[in-house]
This record gives sequence, C-alpha cells and structure tokens, in this order.
Amino acid sequence: MAEAALPAPARAGTIGFALLPGFSLLSLAGATDALAAAAEQPAGPAWRVLRLSADGAPVRAQCGTPVAVDATWDTTAPLDALVVVSDRAVPPATLAPLLALLQRLQAAGAVLGGIGSGAALLAAAGVLAGHRATLHWAEAQTLAEAHADVVVSSHLYELDRQRLTCAGGAASLDAFIAWLGQRHGPRLVQALLAHFGLERLREGHEPQRTPVSGRIGGGAPKLAEAVALMEANLGEPLPTEDIARLVGVSRRQLERLFKQHLDELPSRYYAELRLQRARRLLQQTGQSILQIGLACGFASGSHFSNAYRARFGHTPREARSQRALAWRDQRPAPAPAPDTAA
Repeated sequence: MAEAALPAPARAGTIGFALLPGFSLLSLAGATDALAAAAEQPAGPAWRVLRLSADGAPVRAQCGTPVAVDATWDTTAPLDALVVVSDRAVPPATLAPLLALLQRLQAAGAVLGGIGSGAALLAAAGVLAGHRATLHWAEAQTLAEAHADVVVSSHLYELDRQRLTCAGGAASLDAFIAWLGQRHGPRLVQALLAHFGLERLREGHEPQRTPVSGRIGGGAPKLAEAVALMEANLGEPLPTEDIARLVGVSRRQLERLFKQHLDELPSRYYAELRLQRARRLLQQTGQSILQIGLACGFASGSHFSNAYRARFGHTPREARSQRALAWRDQRPAPAPAPDTAA
C-alpha cells in the first residue's frame, strides 16, 4: 500500500532579512534555520525568505564569509516581514533606503524586526515608538538615551505586537521559535525544540548574559575579579575573607566596592548568583532538587528549599511542579491509535 502523502506546508508569507556588513552568521542562521525547520513540519508554515543588501552585492559577515543576497533594499517584492540583521552600530544617515523601506512596511502593517543592533535602526526609522525592544547589551543604554519613546530592555528577545527584536547570536533561534509559536501554535514550538534537540525554549524575559565588566563597568577591576571568583565557585562558596585576600584587598575594602557599584554586600550578591543558577538548573535539567542544591553550594535540601522560597516566593519543588504543568499544557496531543478494525 502506498504511503499517504504528508500535508503540504501552509503558505505563510515573505520575510526579508536586510544584511548589514559585519553581521553575525550565527544570528542570521538561528532565524532562517527556525523558518526552514518550521516548513519541514507536517502542514508547517512555509515562509519565503529573501536576503537583501544595499546594492544587491554579497554582504561580508563578521567572520569574513560573503553571503549572497536576492535583492536590494529598494526591492518591490511584497514583504510581510522585514528583519534588520546587524552586529555593529551604523550611522542611520548612510541607510536612507533601508529606513524608507521600514517606514513603508510599517504603513502596510508588516512585521518589523531587528537582530543584534538592528533595533537601533528600527528606532532611527521611527517604527519602534511605544514598543518594547532589545538589542545587544552593549548598545542598550545608547538606544534608551537617544529614543525615549522606546522601552528598551536587556532581555534575550522581545515580541511586542508587530515588532520582533533580539540580542543576536543564539538568541535569534529562541526568538524565532517563540514568534512562530505565537503565529502558528504551541505544537509547532514543541516540534521545533525536538528538531533542534533543545530541552526548552528560553523565554524572552530572561536576561542577556553579559561579562562582569559590562555589568559593573571597567573602573573597578578588583570588584570584577571578585565577581569572577564567585561565578567560578558556585558549588563550593568561598568565604568573603578568602575572596578579599585572593583579589588583594581587605574585607572592608571589598564590602565598600560591592556597596558602591552593586549596592549589595558580597555575601548577598554571592547568594543571589547561586540561587539564580539553581533556578536555571531547575528549569533546564532533570537533576534532582537535592543535587541542584548541593551543586549550588547549599549544605542540605532544607537549607536550599528555605533560601529558594525566601528569594522567589515558592519552593524548588513547587517550581518544578509549575514547569511540569506548563509543559503538559503546551505539548502536542498524542497521535490517535491506528484503527485495527477489519
């Protein structure tokens, strides 16, 4: 008997990726791979992808690889979505055709997005007013200062109505899986997670991972050393006196540095690092609660549970239960059993 043909992918629309010189190949691949994998699912959405450049010539990525494009920024192809992919700050004055295209598409109700530093160009075009947006952490403050009408976050990605922005890198895969799920349903999210071998979808509100110097500034090298020591010793926490000695300051000096730059005592900052790691492990792994507690420097299960509840308002066991319920609600329904009747 011939196998039944799979349903054809559902036509979804055309999405353009405006590539700027020095863009990240990883950022582009995360987005386009998510779209391609979605089209491979039974009855999945088939988005037509167009790569665009200023003059139609290949665009050289950050790694030096030239990437061929399909059209220029002033293309007349009907676009349902346009995403700017950029990894460097680019003067908007040099990108007038791209800004004009963004404005035309906004008037037409298209989805507009930015990956890496792309949100800065969306803001320059005036299409982010009143929206939440994110971009690479190093440029977030500059964007917030230049565009008070944009709500700038340091999250991995933001999906706000017809706007999609993300920090770039691996976050583009999470952002596009989440966006496809919004448009085509949670079953597609689960199928894509399985396709890419991911245990979970990182949520948009999760913070970007920034280096110590990015979080505290470059004017406190001793503090940066202390925080790096803490991050490297979460399973066996170091006493504050040992951290101070290892970085070459007194305990009182170290406490002053933490209070001045982080408005926190070293011990409390250290505890927060350990609890945040425990929270990620509860969400992302199948380790037991006791294993996670010990791995994050807590002496016993009860010590871990009490500290976790004091910080997050619920116990680790309750956090696990909430995760299981969320997964159960979103997973695809099981396929019906085959009809064996003669």
